[in-house]
Amino acid sequence: MKKLIILGAFILTAGLLNAQTQTKKVNQRQKNQTTRIAKGAKSGELTKKETKQLARQQRDIRKTKRNAKADGVVTRKERAVIHQKQNAANRNIKRKKNNSRSRN
Repeated sequence: MKKLIILGAFILTAGLLNAQTQTKKVNQRQKNQTTRIAKGAKSGELTKKETKQLARQQRDIRKTKRNAKADGVVTRKERAVIHQKQNAANRNIKRKKNNSRSRN
């Protein structure tokens, strides 16, 4: 019985660790986007409203990623949804940083 419980705990732990490693590129991309938003806000390229909108979008991506990892496996479909959201966020960051609005 003990062996069965230990085996079950091991399999569960392995599954959770696998979910962590499945989103390395997503994590790095998320970090890059957050840095771009912070730099845009600091330099005045983004208004306060634009910064809030982009931060909300990043929170939504983190929530989607957290939900995808919840069962221990990130499926292709879940990964595709995360990538679509990140692509949209990337476009929005670029669009908002390069528009004519300025914080100054």
